[in-house]
Amino acid sequence: MELFSRNDYYEHKSTIKSYIIIAILGILLGVSLIYFFSQQTTASMEKEKELGEVIQNSNLKDKEETNQDLTKQQEVISKEGNLNVIDVVKKVGPGIVKIKTVRERIIYDFFARKTEQQVEGEGSGVILNQEGYIITNNHVVEGANKIKVILPKNDQEYLGEVIGRDPVTDLAVVKIETNKDILPRVNFGDSSNLEVGELAIAIGNPYGFSNTVTTGVISALGRDLPIQEGVELTNMIQTDAAINPGNSGGALLNSQGKVVGINTAIIRQAQGLGFAIPINTAKDIANKLIKNGKIIRPWIGIYGGDITPDIAKEYGLDYEYGVYIARVIENSPADKAGLEQGDIITLIEEQQVEGMDRLKDILKSYDINDKITLLVHRENKTFNLRLRLEERPIE
Repeated sequence: MELFSRNDYYEHKSTIKSYIIIAILGILLGVSLIYFFSQQTTASMEKEKELGEVIQNSNLKDKEETNQDLTKQQEVISKEGNLNVIDVVKKVGPGIVKIKTVRERIIYDFFARKTEQQVEGEGSGVILNQEGYIITNNHVVEGANKIKVILPKNDQEYLGEVIGRDPVTDLAVVKIETNKDILPRVNFGDSSNLEVGELAIAIGNPYGFSNTVTTGVISALGRDLPIQEGVELTNMIQTDAAINPGNSGGALLNSQGKVVGINTAIIRQAQGLGFAIPINTAKDIANKLIKNGKIIRPWIGIYGGDITPDIAKEYGLDYEYGVYIARVIENSPADKAGLEQGDIITLIEEQQVEGMDRLKDILKSYDINDKITLLVHRENKTFNLRLRLEERPIE
């Protein structure tokens, strides 16, 4: 095999002098590089020596620090590195359960004959306390005729009872009856203290694989996620920790081994886009479900879209903000009061309605059966309309 092509050979023969010069320059360059790297190595060794001294000094100082200082240091270490993932999993893993469900589905054959079919599903849950209450997603248990909860500690199956569901936040509480000593304690964090970029650990049962662990970071906070018509999950935690079907209802943890979210949703067309309900929201809803069996919310009964300044300008509206009514739910307070599709609400009790989120926030300050006044725009007319709030149906 030739090592040189013909042109290379001739160039090699005709440029001996230039190669001698190049060789000399190479030797000089080599000497320079040796000197440079020796200097760099010396500097690196000095830095390592300094770092070693800093670590040693730090260790000596650690012995003199107070417990409070040590706690602060441990928190910093946990946030900066994935040093405690194994310990976190060992600590929290037993508190993440598998949930199996059975649903009855009606199907029709070619001749339109009705047949009942059992459909099995799987999800995850987080033990809320030693009373047997478990937080999960509403879509995990919705419509289930039978629920089984499997504890990872002993693989024992327990019958689960739905205490309450909240489709608005996609949360539910299931209860099992068992010895309190069997149920491990799970530590809950404060999701309001989360920071983008910190470690995120997801534990659940994707595709039935028990206690699967994935890691990533908190990618973003405060995400709004439209799920279906009229339902939007708000203020969600976004993470790139892998979340798959079956993870729903499982835990999102921080590096301190505290549950900071309930894994809930993914975007199927993408990778690394998972979403969790902040644990502060989840615990608040769960406690209300345990107390009342449902979440009581005032409701007017519309599907709507936001009027923005750009939309207002495009359509020549006299107002910049509001809610456009896309549909009025039959027999709802809005229907009974006379609201129609195409109406635009701009004020509720003199409070400006910038959009659907603002409308929902305003309604939170009122009780069931309260009467409110809406400023409504319909074609070329503007008028006030009185409406009595009712309790939002669970579905």
